[in-house]
Amino acid sequence: MTTPGLTNDQLAALAKYDTPTVCNVIELWDVRPRNTGYMNHSIKASFPKMPPMVGYALTSQFRSMAPPRGGDVYASLDQQVARFDELPGPPVVVFQDLDEPTTSATFGEVMCTTYQAFGAKGLITSGTGRDLDQVEALGFPVFTNGETCSHGYCHILDINVPISVGGIIVYPGDLLHGDLNGVSTIPPEIASEIPDACKELMAAEDIVLDYCKAGNVTPSGLAEARKECAAVIAKLTQRLRGES
Repeated sequence: MTTPGLTNDQLAALAKYDTPTVCNVIELWDVRPRNTGYMNHSIKASFPKMPPMVGYALTSQFRSMAPPRGGDVYASLDQQVARFDELPGPPVVVFQDLDEPTTSATFGEVMCTTYQAFGAKGLITSGTGRDLDQVEALGFPVFTNGETCSHGYCHILDINVPISVGGIIVYPGDLLHGDLNGVSTIPPEIASEIPDACKELMAAEDIVLDYCKAGNVTPSGLAEARKECAAVIAKLTQRLRGES
């Protein structure tokens, strides 16, 4: 969490692009294997029509199968929001549900309203959620493994520790980008350059898309459009990697 955060303008620029495009651009730098850094299909957007969510992970562990040793079901909520300031930018609250199988909902209207009031940009849980009509009305994006009607004995354990969600380890302060396609982490060392690279990559892909939409397509014409697109992407990749 010591890495300086992006500016509000840089975060807003990231939010203009869908998560698959962001993932495609991350691949151009070759800073991590292509099959790592993003959550698997177990984590789904509850509100697919909402725009992309961008923010920094405030991580927590969660249980609801048995009562906590002390306090009520919302006893740690104030501790969570008090630690938002530890992050380099706006929070995304991320939960690992430790119960297997999931017993009850990680969140509802009260929790999401509270997080949003303190500046959070969304919530992710390996468990489930509830009060979805009310949370959607808040305009608060959430990503879950399903829905459950009750909160059981919900309580929050450790805060800002590494957790496992959607097949990856999420660390406190990780920069996250999510939409209806899923959720990805963004390597901090390239984060500020991603929006401009997204714009250039999309322009390259438009070479093929525009050809296909123009009509009168032929295999040879498609091959030429794909060759031109690949050449543009190759030049972009060289520049991003600092290669001559």
